[in-house]
Parts: sequence; structure tokens; C-alpha cells
Amino acid sequence: MPDASGKPIAASTVAEIEQVIQTYFDGLYEGNVEKLAAAFHPVSHLYCEKDGGVMDVPREQWFEMVRTRPSAASRGLQRDDRILLMDVSGPETALVKVACQLPPRYFTDYLVLNRTSEGWKIVSKVYRTDLRE
Repeated sequence: MPDASGKPIAASTVAEIEQVIQTYFDGLYEGNVEKLAAAFHPVSHLYCEKDGGVMDVPREQWFEMVRTRPSAASRGLQRDDRILLMDVSGPETALVKVACQLPPRYFTDYLVLNRTSEGWKIVSKVYRTDLRE
């Protein structure tokens, strides 16, 4: 996989990003805020469309929502999370499009990552939700 300049991306970089995404998937499914905190940078925000505008949710506010809802794992819900696209533009920036679900909600997430002194971290999540019966 090449970066924006056409240079090949190291397999170790792809593996590091995939590990962050897997930690996100696991934290989301398990309702595990510690795992989500390991994947998301402290200044990260989540964004989605709401009533024709944009809802901006800081990381800690989202974590509180995760803490107060039953996890998909505790409800025995089916798990289907996957990386749909990974675009690494250079040694410090990447975009990963993923699909995941907490039935009856099915998500498409656009996760922007930066490499920090602590490794790759998700700094922004823009998502949409489909409700299905």
C-alpha cells in the first residue's frame, strides 16, 4: 500500500493501525471504556449529522454514554466489525473507514488517526447510523 507520495507503507505501520482499530472494535462491543481510551486520543471528538446540523461529542461525554448502556457483549448480540478502507497519507496521518454494529444500530465510521509519542491514536470519528429491525 503506498502513501500519498507513492512510497510504500511499512507493514508494521499497517499492523499498528489495525491493532488500534481492533482495540476500538473490542472496546465498543464490550462496552469497555479503558479499551476505548487506549484507542482514542484524549482530545478526540465524535461527530454525526443531527437535525440538519452536526453533533459534536467530546470523548469523555461519549465514554459516559458507553458506561451507562448495556454492552453488545452482555446482551449476546452478533458481532460484525471490519475495516473497509485504510488510507495512510504519511508516517503520521491515516484515515480508516470501518463498519460495526450494535444491533439494531449499524455504523459506518470514518476514523482519523495521528501517530503520537504514544503510538497511533484516533483523534476524530465521523459516523452515520442505520437502524434496522
